[in-house]
Amino acid sequence: MSVDQEPVMFNPLQEGYIENPWPHLAELRAADPVHRLFTGQWGLFRHDDIFTLLRDPSLSVDDVNANLDEMAQTAMFEEHARDLEPDRSILNIDPPDHTRLRRLVSQAFTPRTIETLRPMVQQLVDDALNAMAAAGQADLVSGLAFPLPFDVISEMLGMPASDKIQIRDWSAAIVKTIDPVITEDEVIAAAEASRNMNGLIAEVIEWKRANPADDLLTALIDAEEDGDRMSASELRDQVALLFIAGHETTVNLIGTGIYELLRHPGQLARLAFDPALVPAAVEELLRYVAPVQITRRIATSDLEIRGRQIPKGSFVLCSLASANRDPDFWGADAEELNLGRANSSQHVSFGSGVHYCLGASLAKLEAETAIGSFVRRFARAHVVGEPEWNGRINLRGLEKLELGLS
Repeated sequence: MSVDQEPVMFNPLQEGYIENPWPHLAELRAADPVHRLFTGQWGLFRHDDIFTLLRDPSLSVDDVNANLDEMAQTAMFEEHARDLEPDRSILNIDPPDHTRLRRLVSQAFTPRTIETLRPMVQQLVDDALNAMAAAGQADLVSGLAFPLPFDVISEMLGMPASDKIQIRDWSAAIVKTIDPVITEDEVIAAAEASRNMNGLIAEVIEWKRANPADDLLTALIDAEEDGDRMSASELRDQVALLFIAGHETTVNLIGTGIYELLRHPGQLARLAFDPALVPAAVEELLRYVAPVQITRRIATSDLEIRGRQIPKGSFVLCSLASANRDPDFWGADAEELNLGRANSSQHVSFGSGVHYCLGASLAKLEAETAIGSFVRRFARAHVVGEPEWNGRINLRGLEKLELGLS
């Protein structure tokens, strides 16, 4: 920060941030792009810094490497979460364990597998749009954005029918823990939800062992390479990650992506006129809405970034949302939605490096099908009333969006 600039503090709790975080992110990007948060963590807001950090193999995602003494909320987390087993999903472990488990999971998550899902995804979308059309007015989130990715990942895994709303509530409570600021009540709710979700998944795994089928969960149970298999807890954590991450972020991409198209009628008309733009449009919407706003790394040695000293053991939060709108990388129109942007696929919404999102191809397949079909069917759709946001800082998205469809 230069001497003539007013101090700026990252504050995602300020009024209006969830609805419109972009001005605050632009302020941080310009004034203090390597930023010390009030929680003791560090934040990065420039594209080049974030891209470099995410691809640095020396950094960690495993809490065992963190210096938690500086974390303002550590005691609160420990008090309520100490009776829970550590999450050993591939999202939160480093190589070589990450490499081993990702290789095993990838055996059941190949591009060929994803492509075979296309007819099912299209049918689910068509059914949802038919129901919305019959009603003449619908909530985009409950009518399309949530049930599509939830049903797809459930079908992929071979999960038995269960209480969809209950699981959605558990999932929402669990993912709240990845926000940079969280209340004590939210920590307690997340711990309870995690116990419930783990219990459900453990029961499903045992049922699937006795009733194998041609599905992802059976493939994960059977996955083996050179005699290496996942332990029971490793299997449970990978399934939990796939189940939760397999729908949470895509809900935001579909819901918020369609909302932004409706807010930009020129771009909506462009897509309606040229359906071949759909893949590029999804890449640009991934950049523009950033369904995952923040990811993190842990410094395994002292770091120096733009002259700031980040001590070993520090959490470094990378603002993917800010990187995706950095004018130094994207140009003067970084804040604009442009479905014809030539380099839109260079966004960092799926991360980068060894932790690049395993489900990226699935998310894009679902979004292309849902958004492309919606625009073809409802090019004259319009928002009714005000959108309701889900209140999350990281997995920012819509809770409800009422639409008129004619």
